Amino acid sequence: MDFFGMLMWPIKWVLEAVLVGFHWLFEWFGMDPASGLVWVLSIASLVLVVRTAMIPLTVKQIKSSRKALEVAPEVKKIQDKYKGKKDSLSREAMNREVMEVYKKAGTNPLASCLPLLVQMPVFLGLVQVLNTANQGAAGVGAMSEVLARQFRASTLFDAVPLHMSLEVGVSEWNWPVIITAVSMTIFMVGAQFYTQLQIMTKNQTPQMKESPMYKQQRMMLYIIPFFLLITAWIFPLATMFYWLVSNVYTLVQQLIIINRMPNPGSEAALSREAKMARKRQRMGLPAVEGEEKQDEEDTVIENLQRKQPRKKGPRSNR
Repeated sequence: MDFFGMLMWPIKWVLEAVLVGFHWLFEWFGMDPASGLVWVLSIASLVLVVRTAMIPLTVKQIKSSRKALEVAPEVKKIQDKYKGKKDSLSREAMNREVMEVYKKAGTNPLASCLPLLVQMPVFLGLVQVLNTANQGAAGVGAMSEVLARQFRASTLFDAVPLHMSLEVGVSEWNWPVIITAVSMTIFMVGAQFYTQLQIMTKNQTPQMKESPMYKQQRMMLYIIPFFLLITAWIFPLATMFYWLVSNVYTLVQQLIIINRMPNPGSEAALSREAKMARKRQRMGLPAVEGEEKQDEEDTVIENLQRKQPRKKGPRSNR
């Protein structure tokens, strides 16, 4: 086993355990374990588990982004200070001063990438798990050879094999596979594009829209859907189901974030403040200002996190 395989082994082991666990659960409810629907539901359930486990990272990303927004004017001053200086010493000095600003603010410019950095190994692990199952071979853990063969033989609506891809469907002129894959691709790309569009148009402050990072994000608005169109050609339908459900989850999550906890100063924030002001006016309450508004936003952020059950200690005998 190579070094990359050793790194992916625990991820694949956990993914197989969750996937097979949900497969067994749906079988326990009386569903046909060999049907494609059970495997699709198991994959969708796996998405919910993975994305729900990432909620603390998402909350951390939101808090880091807001802190980065607070120090953005100071960072801009540092960048203007070294504007036009392209020598290595000046670039190192500028990066050092910028990182010092972020350190004092208690944030990191790379914190916004945490959910993506965590999700990519999970997605790669799932691709490897499903590819191994497509070959009818046992996985590294709970995915036995019997289950792998069952997965390879499973079909959706008795016409769409989950192990096939759009590329294979076109080469064999398998119209059910082609129609399913194309429909999923349209929804997958549409969800991704709409999510990014909402972030770019509604959850950006005027200062953020003037930054170079905003221009890069606008390019990604079109590059990522194009990348999805290419990869959808080669990925099996089972993998595409994971990607589709994950994109829909992201869309719903971002809509909640934009509506409930937008970036201060953004279009969504101004719209929410106006809406809350009208609501409080109808109720005859005073306007919310300053620390009270911040406390309200912090409460919404905390509500995103799943509350862990508290362990009850042994009761003392009285």
